[in-house]
Amino acid sequence: MSPRVASIREVLATYNDRAPLAEAATIPAPWYTDNRIAALEHTTVFSRTWQVVGRVDQVAKPGDYLTANIAGEPIVVVRGQEGLLRAFFNVCRHHAAAVMTEPCGHATILRCPYHGWSYGLDGTLKGVPEFAGVCNFDNSKNGLVPVHVDTWENFVFVHLDEPVFSLQDFLGTLAARVAPLQVSKLGFFERKMYTLNCNWKVYVDNYLDGGYHVPHLHKALSSVLDYSQYTIENDVRYCLQSSPMVAGQEDAATSATRTGDRAYYYWLYPNFMINCYEGYMDTNLVLPLDVDHCLVIFDFYFADVTTEAGKQYNAQSIAVGDRVQDEDVGICEAVQRGLKSRAYGAGRLSVRREGGEHLFHRLLAADLKGGLDASDRNQGSRAAD
Repeated sequence: MSPRVASIREVLATYNDRAPLAEAATIPAPWYTDNRIAALEHTTVFSRTWQVVGRVDQVAKPGDYLTANIAGEPIVVVRGQEGLLRAFFNVCRHHAAAVMTEPCGHATILRCPYHGWSYGLDGTLKGVPEFAGVCNFDNSKNGLVPVHVDTWENFVFVHLDEPVFSLQDFLGTLAARVAPLQVSKLGFFERKMYTLNCNWKVYVDNYLDGGYHVPHLHKALSSVLDYSQYTIENDVRYCLQSSPMVAGQEDAATSATRTGDRAYYYWLYPNFMINCYEGYMDTNLVLPLDVDHCLVIFDFYFADVTTEAGKQYNAQSIAVGDRVQDEDVGICEAVQRGLKSRAYGAGRLSVRREGGEHLFHRLLAADLKGGLDASDRNQGSRAAD
């Protein structure tokens, strides 16, 4: 007889989200490896939070658009002729093809490449080729399905479901904390994307370990951080890790490009990071691909993105970031393999270092358990009907 498979509710129940940090364990290994957890994350964590999809400069002028994918849902964001920013599911109402197929661009009409159906920049259905004789078809009811959209600093956010919180309420005090860094004055320079052989949560855990791994894994970066003064501050839906900067001797390129009085590392639940040094910012967006793979999108911003000297400096800085990322990739993929071992169930958390990870796990558990409860209530309601 084959062993009994635990229900998803039983899998979720193996994590105690009420335990204080000093008594807490990590979320258990099956949360990183079970396809049912990954599916539930799509309908809860990623559907019920504000998600970054692009930059404001990509949709600055009427007709500018960008496309993205959030937990399997294709999205298009477009600036209307009157200047209003709108977002839609990037799904043609005819046979479900993607209407806009480029990452970003400019258009006067949104035209599906499959059968030529066309939509205005406001999402209304404008053109339906060769549809004469079709009965009971209402153009006004077949426009692109809208999605909530808003902006903060350089970033465009969307929300797939009906938001419980506005974007500003979701950000909470993060907006005020970031404002003094004046990140909107930095210019976008380059985007890099990495596909990792690990669950998206492994990457977030690594980011949120309070610098715990930095002296061991990132020796060049560690040399410019005052690790003994590294701080971790949690708020409702974000964590700030921060460290004073010091003059490092380990690596000349790191010392030259990671400068200023202090390093700031912001994480916004569930999957967005903002990393700032003097004259520099990079953002990390972590997107699940499947239970064993994630996509990490890096956008790099600098104070000088126009002069030749600035471009050379920026390229050197990105190369430093590449080395750090390569080090993280190796360890995150090793963790994913280890999570599948019979030798591992869950780990404990460092009170000094891993408060951010504890916040992440508790927010995640609240969304997953709440989503499952809501699903059970809906099924019960349908059964009663």
